[in-house]
Amino acid sequence: MNTHHRRRIDVVLDAEFVDGLGDLPIDQLRDRRVLTDEVEVELSYHRRLLHGRLDLLDFELRRRRGEESRSLIEALPEILTGSDTTGGGRGSQVRGGFAPEIPPVTGRRDIDRVLEDTFLAELPATGDEELLATRDLMAEAERNVSDARRQVHDVHDRIVAAIADRYVGDRSD
Repeated sequence: MNTHHRRRIDVVLDAEFVDGLGDLPIDQLRDRRVLTDEVEVELSYHRRLLHGRLDLLDFELRRRRGEESRSLIEALPEILTGSDTTGGGRGSQVRGGFAPEIPPVTGRRDIDRVLEDTFLAELPATGDEELLATRDLMAEAERNVSDARRQVHDVHDRIVAAIADRYVGDRSD
């Protein structure tokens, strides 16, 4: 499997990544599990950022409609502490005490465009139509990230099952 110059998510979601798992040495299975863990953490991080920004946008839209009397700054602590609005899910699990480094925003990926640093600074000057369009773009990005994360979970589950099968097979000998 050629992994040079490919995004890690593309490597993990490539059908070849899970082909023949039962035939791979245990070290390679573990390496693939670690890679899926790292990709899941990255996706979860982006997803949390998107949820937080969506919550900020929703508050600003409510404020502009007159449904909120507080300023964004006044409501910011409440918005940020309640930004995980989706509930459920697996949550990110850092295995083995290792937290992978989150890649920097490069501007080259779709997620980078909706997570630009200027988001809050530009919010007051952003018109209502542009704000709604930005919200739609972020909601679509969140759906894409969540879908990719579910796919990564499926790959991770297949790898963990292959590792478990290996251990069960070793015990029966």
